[in-house]
This record gives sequence, C-alpha cells and structure tokens, in this order.
Amino acid sequence: MANHELTMDGQRAGSGWTGAGSGGKRWLKQLGQLFLFAALAVASYQLFSHFILQSVQVVGPSIAPTLRDSDYYFLNRWAYYLTPPKRSDIVVIKDPTDGTFVVKRIIAMPGESVLFKDGEVYVNGQKLVEPYLRPRAGTVTQSTTNGQLVLCGKDQYFVLGDNRENSYDSRAYGPVRRENILGVVMR
Repeated sequence: MANHELTMDGQRAGSGWTGAGSGGKRWLKQLGQLFLFAALAVASYQLFSHFILQSVQVVGPSIAPTLRDSDYYFLNRWAYYLTPPKRSDIVVIKDPTDGTFVVKRIIAMPGESVLFKDGEVYVNGQKLVEPYLRPRAGTVTQSTTNGQLVLCGKDQYFVLGDNRENSYDSRAYGPVRRENILGVVMR
C-alpha cells in the first residue's frame, strides 16, 4: 500500500485541495462578481426609473378632484418617445418658473389658441368640454387674461390644473415647451 500525504481534514494531498493562496483568489473573484451584480442592478434601476416608469407623489390640490393630494401614481416616461402628448393627458411637467415638478392637464396643443371668457375655456374658438372639473367650477383668470387670446407656438402646450381656483399653471407662466413635459401619469 502506498503512502499518501493527508491534509488536516483527512483529504489526500492533490485531491482537490488547492492550497492557501487560491482560496483568497476565489474570494476576491466572488467579491468582484457581487460588486458587478450590484452595479448592474443600480444601473438598471436608474435607466428604468429615468426613462421608462417612475413613481410620483401628488403634492397639493391643484389637480383635484382627478388626483388626490399625497397619493402615489406611476409616471410613464416612455410614452412620449413613441407618440406626442395629447389633449386631456395628465402630465408631469418641469415648472418653468422654479424648476419643480408638478402635475397638470394638457388643454391645448402646438399651434392652437386658448381663450378665457366668462369662466369658460375656449380652444380654437370652441368651448372646451371638461367633465373632469367639479360641477359648476369655472376657470378663474386674472383680470388681464380674461378675454385675452393665448397662442401655443411650435412644441408648446397649454396646461391647467383641474382645481382651477387653486392651481398655478399656464394662466400664470404661459404655454410649456415639450422638453419640459416628462411623461404621462398613469391612473
């Protein structure tokens, strides 16, 4: 019978025992794989949440009664890569006055005109039917904008909150450029 060297755990030398040096290499390889996995997970999350779907919280009553203050919704950021925004879409925009993100409804499209007259909204001369407003809720305007025609230029959209008495929107800052519309809110 041949003499064989044995390791401390009773294994024969050369039978899978790799020595002290390679165990450290295996640990470093696993650690590297863990960091790679974590980096890919973070990158995937960032890509998904910045370009496809993002959770948003409504802050304030400007879009009530359609969306409620403090409720969470999904923002579809991918939708407008495929199709342009449409009238009545509820969107998240970058407020042109202070850069905050706010939720509003698209009322008029590029090239269209908006007129406020006696508490009503007219787009291209046609009274806008707005079933999403509270009953008998009119659209209040500053005295300087009542009866004034506003034109949306190329790539500009006119946005309003559904709670017209409590919304800072295009009545104050004018039409919003397409580049400031982040996506459509999914309800």
